[in-house]
Amino acid sequence: MKNLNTLMLAAVLAAPALFTLPAAAQSAAAPEKGAVAAPAAMPKTEGEIKKVSKETGKLTIKHGEIKNLDMPPMTMVFNAKEPAMLDQVAVGDKVLFTVVDEGGKMVVTEIRRTP
Repeated sequence: MKNLNTLMLAAVLAAPALFTLPAAAQSAAAPEKGAVAAPAAMPKTEGEIKKVSKETGKLTIKHGEIKNLDMPPMTMVFNAKEPAMLDQVAVGDKVLFTVVDEGGKMVVTEIRRTP
């Protein structure tokens, strides 16, 4: 009888874990709807730096199609995710960059000069 009580107690204590495992596995396997992919997984866009504004933390870039935002080629102003990005580029530099839409704000999350 003692073994049966111990077995039942173990089953009762383990039951909550059994119900949370499938939900945890599902959230790890598939991102939530509307979630933004990590920058490393985002496509890079070619562009040319037209203006660097350290005062406002913004870059003006003439760019090709931004596929992840379904945006055609144009020249526009972007916010730099990190102020240090503004020191990595200068007017006239050809660049590859990643941009995301953060609540209607276009933010460059990664940028590097190209030859």
